[in-house]
Amino acid sequence: MKKQAVVAGAGNESISKEEIAAYLVKQLRKKGADDVVVSAGTEEAVQLKFSNSTISTTQSWHSEKLNIFMAVDRKLVGTSIRSLEKRAVDDAIAKMLKFAAAAVPNKEYLGIAEGPFSYKEIPETYDKAIAGLGDKAVDILNGAINIARKNGAGRTAGVFETTVSNVYLLTSNGVEAEDKGTKAYFSVRAFVDKYASGHHICNSRVLRKFTPEASAEKAATIARQAVNPKPGVPGNYDVIFSPLPFANLLESIGKAASIFNVESKLSCFAGKLGKNVGSTEVTLVDDGSLPNGFDSVKCDEEGVPTQKNVIIDKGILKTYLHNTSTARRHKTKTTANAGIVSPNPFNLVFEKGNFNKEEMLRQVKRGLIVTNVWYTRFQNYESGDFSTIPRDGMFLVENGRVTGPVKELRISDNLVRILKNVAAVGDEPEPVFGWEVEVPTITPAVLVKGVRLTKSVE
Repeated sequence: MKKQAVVAGAGNESISKEEIAAYLVKQLRKKGADDVVVSAGTEEAVQLKFSNSTISTTQSWHSEKLNIFMAVDRKLVGTSIRSLEKRAVDDAIAKMLKFAAAAVPNKEYLGIAEGPFSYKEIPETYDKAIAGLGDKAVDILNGAINIARKNGAGRTAGVFETTVSNVYLLTSNGVEAEDKGTKAYFSVRAFVDKYASGHHICNSRVLRKFTPEASAEKAATIARQAVNPKPGVPGNYDVIFSPLPFANLLESIGKAASIFNVESKLSCFAGKLGKNVGSTEVTLVDDGSLPNGFDSVKCDEEGVPTQKNVIIDKGILKTYLHNTSTARRHKTKTTANAGIVSPNPFNLVFEKGNFNKEEMLRQVKRGLIVTNVWYTRFQNYESGDFSTIPRDGMFLVENGRVTGPVKELRISDNLVRILKNVAAVGDEPEPVFGWEVEVPTITPAVLVKGVRLTKSVE
């Protein structure tokens, strides 16, 4: 009775996640909704920014978020609000019903998953040590800054973030799930002079696998080696992509596997299911249930338990990523990648190879090492034509030896061509996530033959 009294109240009181989700499902069903999905979440976050090798900003916040989806006669409406207050929820319900009345039915929509489901706990996705880090975060960050300084960095800048989240999911089809998680993320750019810089990141769901000092050392080492770069010469190069830039490309490849992008002509994988899209060195999976995966969760946005999906197996495209509706339309099973409207990958994993750094270098007669890229842009999503600009340290390789840093080159190539030209894969995968890589990706360094580079002046 007490819960009902709170839910029925007319004020702006904040209600529990479970109560507000149940209220939303009940009210929208009463108003004629066929399908309803509500995700109610809270997050505690701490962010430390640093510049000129000094912590410049420290802030923390508590946030609430409601994601609401409903289908009425195949009219689809979704919204997000940053409040668990009943007044805000009632306002959202009224607006959603108004939008639904004006919407056009989506004839391709075939419903959401039928529950209930049972869920397994995913190892290493919640850590009390991160949740209770407190002032120790400052010590961790200062330790990383000092390591960069000891390794030659004149100054450093970046960010250290931790989050603690709790999400409750309820649907009109009998699905109920709750998931909590922790995350730690660190990004550092090290500078030796005005032009020489290096960048590295690390992320983890558990503190014992979080390595900011190692990242700071790597960033400083790249910056130190990148002093006095010479203008590069355009042409075709064998390129060793470090994990950071290759993850940037893999993110686009993972998104191209979404059936939404395939059907929207935003994917270079349209019509290629079961066909060769890469060399035999290329195996790429998406795994929403990966232990310590940065975006691992118990279930997708419909409540289907997450799983491991092989997207590309030894160069062959094996599956598109589906939700329940798209899977029904294509007469297959969901891959548990909802996005209710647009299926998306959770954690991309590029299968490691057997080559160490020295062995990969020995295979390069004329090539480059690219340690980072930015501004990846597509001239044509359907064909996969793209360009991206190497940044931070980029190094010329001649006859298996690094001969010095270079600059002013742009990669102008094609995603499928890149995959088909993968010649060697490293044996040390690294987790990558950040501004330029929004889908968490785990990949080693990768050698790609004959990459096209053009002139670029930043």
